[in-house]
Amino acid sequence: MPENYNSALWIGLLGTPLLIATGQVLFKLTSATAGEFGLRGLFQLLFNPLMITALAIYGIGTVIWIFVLKSVPLTIGYSFMALTFCFVPLLASIFLGEALSLRYFVGALLIIGGMIVINT
Repeated sequence: MPENYNSALWIGLLGTPLLIATGQVLFKLTSATAGEFGLRGLFQLLFNPLMITALAIYGIGTVIWIFVLKSVPLTIGYSFMALTFCFVPLLASIFLGEALSLRYFVGALLIIGGMIVINT
């Protein structure tokens, strides 16, 4: 990967997957308060503060991602989205108490290794 990427771009490359992962955890928390599928349940979901926050975080991540893609080729930028597969289980462990297994750590290492291969 070119060395002339500035710190704001690196924050975007790493921060966007983190924002998406955070949104996923908030969606999971939202699901615990969601009612039945139907008009009333959908209406309640639309005004659920966790849902609104999750959508806002996704929106912010999307806007940041657009500016990231302005500066890097899609083939480089998109590989960083694989980090969501590392961040979601990690955040789920921290905020939801979900267990992390050896498979998670091996998978995360494979993802990061793949990113290194793709981007060098």
